[in-house]
Amino acid sequence: MQKIVLIPCVSKKLSQKAKAQDLYISPLFKFNLKYALTLNPNKIFILSAEHGLLDLEQEIEPYNKTLNKMNVGEVRVWADKVLEQLKKEVDLQSDEIIFLAGENYRKFLVPYISNYNIPMKGLGIGKQLKFLKEKINE
Repeated sequence: MQKIVLIPCVSKKLSQKAKAQDLYISPLFKFNLKYALTLNPNKIFILSAEHGLLDLEQEIEPYNKTLNKMNVGEVRVWADKVLEQLKKEVDLQSDEIIFLAGENYRKFLVPYISNYNIPMKGLGIGKQLKFLKEKINE
């Protein structure tokens, strides 16, 4: 069984092509990534509104797309794409999937994943940052 962490993309990005883990530059993204690393996962992926599932090392161009501006149908299509990408990387029945992403990213993925954890469920961004800072400093 693998442990997989999924972190969300953010709007604040570098202005040039970079590895996915370096492209996103907001404090929330950086704390999510630091916390994800403390969990000693087998893999960490970014849930990208533009690309679906991103490997941390994958080089991508900056983009301006967000799930928050998509309608329900578009988010469903995005989630179907992510599920297909996930199936190539993980076992949706036995691997543990840890979501550090919000409800919009999770809602159409969770029903297909048997073993998942949402440590920041229901927390607003301020409380997420507080949670992440506390966990990183433990």
